[in-house]
Amino acid sequence: MVDGINWQKSSFSGADDNQSCVELAPVGGAIKMRESDDPDVVVTTSVAKLRAFILGVKNGEFDHLI
Repeated sequence: MVDGINWQKSSFSGADDNQSCVELAPVGGAIKMRESDDPDVVVTTSVAKLRAFILGVKNGEFDHLI
């Protein structure tokens, strides 16, 4: 916890500490997100917006982008 934030790595990322993954942290009612291989870039969003995004991904709403 170098930056004072308790980052949580996805359980799908595996045990390798060098593996790139998304990390999340709840901070003051918001959610902070970062990529483990570029930890200085942090995106902040709300719980509701993150939930809506995850549900959209699960429902295929962004499939046309890939």
